Amino acid sequence: MKELLRSNDPTIIAFAKALLDGEDIRWFEMDVNMSVLEGSIGVLPRRLMVRSADLFMAEAVLRDNDIDLGR
Repeated sequence: MKELLRSNDPTIIAFAKALLDGEDIRWFEMDVNMSVLEGSIGVLPRRLMVRSADLFMAEAVLRDNDIDLGR
């Protein structure tokens, strides 16, 4: 698995997951439950992971929809 996106904004993560679902690209969200440790203040970013083979296509899908990948 490769990191596709890292964000503190849950709306960006949700939008990215919907876009990936629409393209049949499987994803895995990491650090979802870290809010318990941080007190739900949004300091720790969530990471969206995809298979290595899907990374190029997933990046293209997100860039086409103006999601900044931070790279």
